Amino acid sequence: MVTSTNGFGFNSNYSNTSDRPAGVPMSENKDMFTKLLVAQIRNQDPLAPSDPATFVNQLSQLAQTEAMENMTQTTAASATMLQSLQVLTMGGQVGSLVSVETKSVQLDDTPITGSVQLEGASTLTHVVLTDIAGKETTIELPPHGIGGQEFTIDPVKLGLPPGKYSIAAKSSDETAPAVEIKGRLNNVRLDSSGGILMHVAGVGEVEPGWITGFHGKDKSADLAFTN
Repeated sequence: MVTSTNGFGFNSNYSNTSDRPAGVPMSENKDMFTKLLVAQIRNQDPLAPSDPATFVNQLSQLAQTEAMENMTQTTAASATMLQSLQVLTMGGQVGSLVSVETKSVQLDDTPITGSVQLEGASTLTHVVLTDIAGKETTIELPPHGIGGQEFTIDPVKLGLPPGKYSIAAKSSDETAPAVEIKGRLNNVRLDSSGGILMHVAGVGEVEPGWITGFHGKDKSADLAFTN
């Protein structure tokens, strides 16, 4: 199983289990098949022998099944190796400033920055934050052409208490462009199902597929978020 893959080629999840029942090695199946085939040949009616082509077809089917089994095991091993390489690669990016497409933010008392990805010119763009009680706080952005329009969320100035907020944008043509937040990549880990999760300051844990950009190591103290 493979889940979301972004433009950087990172996959969020793999499954390295085959469909073959556990505890039944292919070699045992092959030995059993061979014994049955030999018994079938020995016990056939001498007056009405089986068509030799039948035995050839059975041997061919066994070879095909064995080849498919080997291919499945090779694919699973490759997927596991690829996942390990991805974790190592992403681990090397810890401490970098990244952009994440998101629909929620995690606020404390530190300002966070982001951008609205406008698909067309907008005379007035709204960034709307909604708390768990449904209260909305709107940030108005000036006219802007197509592309990324940057904004800053300052929880202290906006009077927003710490917590998780949903975030969305609306441009003047009533479309809902994507919202990206910039934050420090704090850590990378594997979840219980083997998927990769990345903790980004100001956002929380996300899958690699939501990362839209890497901006290098962040050495600025005011961006060293720990939330």
